[in-house]
Amino acid sequence: MDSSFELAEFALITPELIVLAGALLLLAFGAFRGARATGGITLLSMGVMISAAYYAWPGVSLGEGADAFNDMIAIDNFTQFVKVMVLIASTLVVGMSFDWLAIGPHKKFEYPILVLLSTAGLMVLVSANDLLTLYLGLELSSLSLYVLATFDRDNATSSEAGVKYFVLGALASGMLLFGASLVYGYTGTTNFSAMTDLFAATEESQATAAYGAVVGMVMLIVALCFKISAVPFHMWTPDVYQGAPTPVTMLFATAPKIAAMAIFIRLLMDPFANLLPDWQNILAIIAVGSMMVGAFGALTQTNIKRLLAYGSIGHIGYMLIGLAAGTPEGIKGVLIYFALYLFMSVGTFGFVLFMRRAGEQVENISDLAGLSKTSPRGALFMLLMMFSMAGIPPFAGFYGKFFIFLSAIQSELYVLAVVGVLTSVVAAFYYLRIIKVMYFDEPVLGLERHVPLFSQAVLLICALVTALFFLYPAGLLNAASAAAGVFS
Repeated sequence: MDSSFELAEFALITPELIVLAGALLLLAFGAFRGARATGGITLLSMGVMISAAYYAWPGVSLGEGADAFNDMIAIDNFTQFVKVMVLIASTLVVGMSFDWLAIGPHKKFEYPILVLLSTAGLMVLVSANDLLTLYLGLELSSLSLYVLATFDRDNATSSEAGVKYFVLGALASGMLLFGASLVYGYTGTTNFSAMTDLFAATEESQATAAYGAVVGMVMLIVALCFKISAVPFHMWTPDVYQGAPTPVTMLFATAPKIAAMAIFIRLLMDPFANLLPDWQNILAIIAVGSMMVGAFGALTQTNIKRLLAYGSIGHIGYMLIGLAAGTPEGIKGVLIYFALYLFMSVGTFGFVLFMRRAGEQVENISDLAGLSKTSPRGALFMLLMMFSMAGIPPFAGFYGKFFIFLSAIQSELYVLAVVGVLTSVVAAFYYLRIIKVMYFDEPVLGLERHVPLFSQAVLLICALVTALFFLYPAGLLNAASAAAGVFS
């Protein structure tokens, strides 16, 4: 391999290198300047991620497909699409955290740097074409997320959330390694492309490798279900969402789940595509369980962050319907769903972030009582987010569910489509209950809704995407179609 080819390989991972280099340089800068550098590092971190998104954009750096580093990394339309979504999510989260970091106890320059390092790991995870690369990316992101979960270390609830996330995250990593070792033991390779060729070969070779590999595949599915908080591996989600600082919860709900779902898709639609009958029913059961737990678990919640945690479990269930379909149309539906869901999540958690009473953040649904009278614009924004989360047309959330259910019907997964529609009706109840509290209950005295200018810009972006997506859906639909076409 000559030097020019080696340089070409590094050029393929330009976005990852930009993010990693930016994190290391900002870490050195912060070490000299201390907390005084927090605001500048936050802005520079956003600039680093926007630069990386430019180089990751399909058609700007690479869209046709290539591999690098002995086929350990795969770059194609799918990876580029997901990387851009991860970078957008992380950039919006850091932007929403700008004013929060200016508050005394939170003024620590490490926060945006940890987000950068986590984002770099997620990008490596998305590009993985080998089980070893998958594990490397997953752990690079997870180590930063463990620290972020306990970022408010003087808060006992935050510390508890971090411990729970770390223990269950370590368990999931162990399961992933155990599954990877089984797959390697029965196939003789950890490379996705080699596994694809093996399972697509003769029936005899499939039979030789399949028995143990299927068990390993199930372990890998279990580990990734932990990461995306799918039932029955969702138990950490409500506690961690409630206990972690709200900006960190916003991050948990977006970028890591997008990347984990992407590698889930890559794993099942690439090396294990020929084992569709073995994993389709498993995913169908997980999807039904996630939709039902997400819908019914949120009904009794009084804390809005816990309610959104159960809502996120339900949303993962809907996305798994598209993956269970096992078709490019299903993958297209998943990509559209999480692209729109990230704006809804950032907007909703951003709203919660600035709910204050006597300078202290509040999170109970009852605290929103009469918000339409005390803060009409805030109530209107939250109404928009809740309608979209519930999937009510013409808002963005409706289109996500539409393409998911359409793919299920095309694949004759009628039970999944029916369960999805029914649980959507149940979920609409608790989202509409928040609107009822804001518009029909008596106002709660002392609730403050002061949103700084910088955060207003981020919330405006989320509102415009959520409310006006129906005016120009073609851009996202075409990009999602090109990305899903990788698996045709």
